[in-house]
Amino acid sequence: MKIAVASEGLNVSGHFGHCSDFNLFTVEDGKIAAEETIASPGHDHNLIEFLAGRGVTVIISGGMGAGAREKFDEKGIEIVTGAQGAAKDAAQKFLDGALVSDDTVCCKHEHAGDCH
Repeated sequence: MKIAVASEGLNVSGHFGHCSDFNLFTVEDGKIAAEETIASPGHDHNLIEFLAGRGVTVIISGGMGAGAREKFDEKGIEIVTGAQGAAKDAAQKFLDGALVSDDTVCCKHEHAGDCH
C-alpha cells in the first residue's frame, strides 16, 4: 500500500489541489516502511494520474474539490479528508484506524490554503 498526503512541507495541506508537496508513505505489514517527499507538479497538472502512476492507493488531505474526488473514485484510490497536523502522523493515524474522513468538499478555489 502507498499513502500520499497532500502537504505543505511536512504538514497536511488544507486543500489537495493547492499543496506544494506530497509526502508518500510505503506501507508493509501494516507499518510505514519508507517515506519520501516529492514536489507537486502544480494544480494544472493531472495530479490524480501523477499519484496513481506512483502506486498511491490512499490520498489524505485537509480538503478536496468534487472534481478530484470523482477522478480518485474512478481510479479506486481511497480519499480521506479533514486531516490536520504532521503528514506522517496523519498517515499513521490512518493505519491505526484513528483517522476517519470527514468528507470535506471544497467548492471554491479562492481559499488555496484552507478549505475548512
